[in-house]
This record gives sequence, C-alpha cells and structure tokens, in this order.
Amino acid sequence: MEVKKVLFISQEIAPYVPERRLSQIGRILPQGIKEQGIEERTFMPKYGMIAERSNQLHEMIRLSGMNVIIDDTDHPLIIKVATLQQAHFQVYFIYNEDYFASNRIDDLEMNCSPHDNDERSIFFVRAVIESIRKMRWVPDIIQCTGWISALAPVYIRTLYGDDPSFRDAKIVTALFNEQIGAPLDARMAEKIHMDGVPKSALKPIAGNELTYEDLMAYSLKYTDAVIECEAGVSPKVLEAASALPKLQFIDDDDVMKVKDFYTSLFD
Repeated sequence: MEVKKVLFISQEIAPYVPERRLSQIGRILPQGIKEQGIEERTFMPKYGMIAERSNQLHEMIRLSGMNVIIDDTDHPLIIKVATLQQAHFQVYFIYNEDYFASNRIDDLEMNCSPHDNDERSIFFVRAVIESIRKMRWVPDIIQCTGWISALAPVYIRTLYGDDPSFRDAKIVTALFNEQIGAPLDARMAEKIHMDGVPKSALKPIAGNELTYEDLMAYSLKYTDAVIECEAGVSPKVLEAASALPKLQFIDDDDVMKVKDFYTSLFD
C-alpha cells in the first residue's frame, strides 16, 4: 500500500524549542516526508517558551473550543497553528493554561512542574486525537515522537480502534535516550480509565508510579513498529520493542528509507 498521509505527534520540534536529538527528529521527519510528496499533519504542545508573535502563531477557531475532561475536571482546548518557514510545513500547537504556561518561561513545563506530567500527557494525546477526528483526516501512519505522545497508541487501539480516522493506521514510535524528570502519578491509570479505556488494558500500569522505561514498555504493546533515532536507548525499552519491526535512523539525509519503512508495514 502506498503511504499517502502521516500524522506526527511530537513532543518537541526545533527551532520552537532548544535543539537536541528529539527536537531535531521532530522537524526532520515531517519535513522529509512532505518533501517526498506525502501529506502530513504535525502536532506539538504550545509551551510557554514559544513566542507567539515572532513565530506567527494564530488560533484555529474551528478546532478550538472543545473541552477535555481529566479526573472530572474540564480543560478547554485551544489549538494554534504556524508555518515553520525553514521546513515549509505547518505545526498545530496544543494549548491549555492548566498544563502549559501562558507567559514566557525558560524551560519546558514537563521539567518545571513534573507533578502534572501524567495529566499533561493525557491532555495532549486526547487533544490531538479529537482534533484529527474533527478534521475528518485519515492518516495511514501515526508517528509518535517523545514520551508525551506515548499514550497515543494506547488510546487509539483501545478506545478509538473502530474509529474511521484510525482503524487502518499503523502506529510507529520513535525511540530516544530519554527520561522523565519524575515518575508519573500512580493514579494515571485510574484517570485514563475514566476516559473509557478498559481496566483490562490498564492492568500493567494500574496503581504504579511510572518511569520513562515503564511508560514506553507499556506503550509499545500497542505499537506496530519503532524507529531507533539515537544511541543509548534504555535496554528495557529496546527489549520491549524487540519483536517489532525496527528501523535505525541515524543518517538524517536519507528520509527515503523512512518512507520505505512506513510502506513496508502494509506488506
């Protein structure tokens, strides 16, 4: 099957945030895939460090206005969009002032307020999913980049498995030498269950504070393939991914092999 549409759910994209391997991949893959003639949609959080005026962000009124309920609390969703001029693709920014700063700060919110990271991840993933449904856009590939996107495979496979926007898509997870600043709240599984994810699917994480390795190992149970993007990925994460199709993407000049890898998942 020819891959025509790719959804990128990205934690970081350079140059909106400081450059490191994860944020580089957040830019390189959508840019390269678009240059290969594939339609893409790219989402990331709207962090407080991202200057709206200089980056020319503007609100998407038709997508904003939804409420995402987490732990019985309503959180309004605002979506902004900008064109990354250097790479010639649009980025959709997920924003809510409960999880992302409304004023300029010098660090990512995940580092400044790690106690909210479980809900921050839930909000981001659910906001992306609901936005894609509202767009009536049907991706062939869903690429998850960064731990904040790790719940996307879980939600898509358990809660949205029959949804026309997602039921035929393949999910690919990018792997990095990454960590979370502090373990995720032990009530995270309970909060996810309140969204409708069945308890049976949440048994591996129920009642546990999750480390990065725990979260990724759980997410990979619902993933179709992985792309190893840098050296030093946790052995526990690599073990969890050992049975999945894997691509090593170290040479950033050869995005064609990523496109071919995506296509191979439908063979």
